Amino acid sequence: DLYLLAKLIQAEAGGEPYEGKVAVGAVVMNRVKSPQFPNTIYDVIYQPGQFSCLPKLPTTEPDAQAIQAAREAMAGRDPSRGALYYYNPKLASREGARFFRTAGLTHTVTIGNHQFFK
Repeated sequence: DLYLLAKLIQAEAGGEPYEGKVAVGAVVMNRVKSPQFPNTIYDVIYQPGQFSCLPKLPTTEPDAQAIQAAREAMAGRDPSRGALYYYNPKLASREGARFFRTAGLTHTVTIGNHQFFK
């Protein structure tokens, strides 16, 4: 679980500040705890249509920062402030951007290029 979460953090937030990496990991952990999503890290990450990085995940190698961020997220640290979603407005698809504009979600925090919502 730690290695898989670190791979996702690397793929989704490799160029983001450390707090943003922990926050991305926290979103996965928040989803595991939420009845709206699957209840394992693996199933949350591989739920269809959720993470755009999935095609590159098999070849992604997490760096030490991504591994540490995954550890902190798994231990309960949550800079996302309870978020269940995040996106980068600069990189989002048209459909993704539309979802975040129209879904009625509450913005919790912006860290680096990622905006977090619940």
